[in-house]
Amino acid sequence: MHKMPVWRQILTQASLLAIGLFVIVPIWGIARLAFDGSLKSRPTDFYFFPKQFSMVAFLEVLHHPYPSVDFSILLKNSLLVSFGAAILAVILGASLAYAFARFRFPGRQLGLFVLLLAAFLPLVAFMTPLYIVLSLLKIRTTLLGLTIVYTAFAMPFCIWNMRSAFQAIPKELEEAAFLDGAGIFTTFTRVTFPLALPSIAVAGLIAFLMAYSEFTIGWLFVEKASTVTLSMAIYSMVQEMGGPQPWSYLGSLAVIMSIPIVIIFLILQRTLLEKMLFGNPGD
Repeated sequence: MHKMPVWRQILTQASLLAIGLFVIVPIWGIARLAFDGSLKSRPTDFYFFPKQFSMVAFLEVLHHPYPSVDFSILLKNSLLVSFGAAILAVILGASLAYAFARFRFPGRQLGLFVLLLAAFLPLVAFMTPLYIVLSLLKIRTTLLGLTIVYTAFAMPFCIWNMRSAFQAIPKELEEAAFLDGAGIFTTFTRVTFPLALPSIAVAGLIAFLMAYSEFTIGWLFVEKASTVTLSMAIYSMVQEMGGPQPWSYLGSLAVIMSIPIVIIFLILQRTLLEKMLFGNPGD
């Protein structure tokens, strides 16, 4: 086995350490703000540990995170919209991705190009058409409308990701199922879908994260306080940070908001690790 030179080992370890610090330090900074009871407004100096450890900010945020709206309502809105967008993006995206991966039809290449272009467009480009369509359907200011908006954002990525997974599955497996008398739907649900599950899980997780963390475009489709999400509440809190409100409130809400993401990752970590270590079937 070829041994890596010492200077390259040092350079590699230093690079990994720099990347790790780049990721960890901001997270640690938010956590430190959340538990610092000495803050009366914004922090004026940098330090690694809270000057005065306190849980008051968490209690205040859980009691009153947004004007006239309870924390439970904000969390419920975020989870409903995010899980709804993820489920719709996976279900609709899987059918389109399978069609693009297995069938040849007129306009296939053009459709793939349009999807790729949509994946790189800024979110602002979707605002006007979605605003008009949802207004015509009378659901623009509802959670259903917001779910559709985030589904539209996530669909291009989900389709491309799942298409690659379906293409990597050998056609012979599906042909064997056809010979045994299985139909297209049975073959897809019993053979193709389970084999592509790691990529589908990744697509669903990305769709969930996009919906869970987005807040700028969402304000266009929200008019009532009862339909505000957690990410919107954090944005509103940031806008109000010029006043006397302690920044520990912002840190505590950010920490609380990250808990569902950590739980979902722990549930899906085996699938995600299989995707990262072994790739798609047939690679």
